[in-house]
Amino acid sequence: MPTPRAVAPPTPASTVPSVLTETQALHVGPIGHLVAARPWVADLALALGVLLLGLVTTEMARMTVHGSTGLGLFLPGASAARLVSAVWWAGSVLGAVLLVVRRASPLVVTGALTVLALGSLATAGVLGVLGACLACALCTVAATRPPRTTWITCATVFLVVTVALWHWQDIGLAELLLWSDPALASIDEPGRRLPAPPFSAGRRTFSVLLLLGLLLLGVATGAVARARRQHAHDLVERYAAMARERDQSAALARAAERARIAREMHDVVAHNVSVMVALSDGAGAALDRAPERSREALRELSRTGRGALSDMQGVLGALDPGESADAAGGGAEPVATDLATIVGRFRSAGVPVGVRGLDIELPQDTTLRLAVARVVTEALTNVLRHAPGTPRAEVAVRRGPRGLEVEVLDDGGTRPGSGGGSGRGILGMRERAALLGGHVEVGPRPGGGWRVHLVLPSDDRRPAPAPAAAPDQGTGPGGTDRSDGRQR
Repeated sequence: MPTPRAVAPPTPASTVPSVLTETQALHVGPIGHLVAARPWVADLALALGVLLLGLVTTEMARMTVHGSTGLGLFLPGASAARLVSAVWWAGSVLGAVLLVVRRASPLVVTGALTVLALGSLATAGVLGVLGACLACALCTVAATRPPRTTWITCATVFLVVTVALWHWQDIGLAELLLWSDPALASIDEPGRRLPAPPFSAGRRTFSVLLLLGLLLLGVATGAVARARRQHAHDLVERYAAMARERDQSAALARAAERARIAREMHDVVAHNVSVMVALSDGAGAALDRAPERSREALRELSRTGRGALSDMQGVLGALDPGESADAAGGGAEPVATDLATIVGRFRSAGVPVGVRGLDIELPQDTTLRLAVARVVTEALTNVLRHAPGTPRAEVAVRRGPRGLEVEVLDDGGTRPGSGGGSGRGILGMRERAALLGGHVEVGPRPGGGWRVHLVLPSDDRRPAPAPAAAPDQGTGPGGTDRSDGRQR
């Protein structure tokens, strides 16, 4: 009997992680892990950064107003310095607060910041740090919303704020760089006195370009973050699919192994035990009339039992490679592949088996010889169990144009059989033949009895192993013949 190969265990969980997270796929560092686990930390840090930037730029705006007053761009004693500083700082505080909650509703926060920017420009003529806040809000929009929504939002914000900035802004980044020098505030008699800085297309254009750069930078940063997160999500999905496929492959391998072991156990139990029962019954019946025949039957019973025990050890030993190796080294008896020996065993069990063509030399391939022996054994076991008292059974071997052909026939039993079978026998015959590129035809004979016809290609014309053959049209599921319901 061939020893079924044990299926290799799946890869241990210690070498392949069972779950891949997006954070692991992104390959982020300690700070990235902290931000992913606690997003509020990043929000709080961003708000503090905006407040710090607002504090510094508020002081610069106050110095710019004083410098502008020294140049005569503001009237002395006007409240412009206090108003600009207050509005600038208030915009910084409100912008920081809105950025903290931007993850919950980025579009709403972007709209609120746009309204704040309009109010700041209309009230004091300054945008302050709200341009940077808008860039941060658009970054979140780009990271969480589709590109179409992101670009529509960015264009709307840019157009609205640009129009307001072009008409209302008095102090921007250009003014901060030009007029924040403390020396300008000490000028006593400027050449002119103006209530507000005059319009300058150059300074407005500089502010518009700065706003456009900030908004595009925010959108680009968010788009990159979205793309990386999408890539990580795809990696996680692909890994999960591979893990599911691996588990399914392992489950299929285990199922195939169980089916193979079940087939081998059926061969050992059904074949040998059926012969042993027939031999023991025959020995008991002939004990008084023919003691010598009874002793011969008992000796054959002992040989069959030892062969069955050896086969059983081979099957069970395959479940443990170490035990299998010990069994192989322990001198386990090989499975009989000689058809004459198999026929003689069933003759001893009371089956009148005739033979034709046993002198034909079988191929040297051990797998093919074993398949022939198993099919013949299965067929004769079915005769013994389901056709007791048959007047004739025959095993014929011949070489035909299709390869090696083996046919097992019986004329039907004269007594009731031992009951229905499990159906594994017919399935096992078909599987063995299909693995070698052949096929098995099983079914009732027109004049009564049963026929098993095996065709196996010879060594020179054997194709690659094929999947197990489907049941014949003459049989139903489980190997039950539709004509009389007999299952073997």
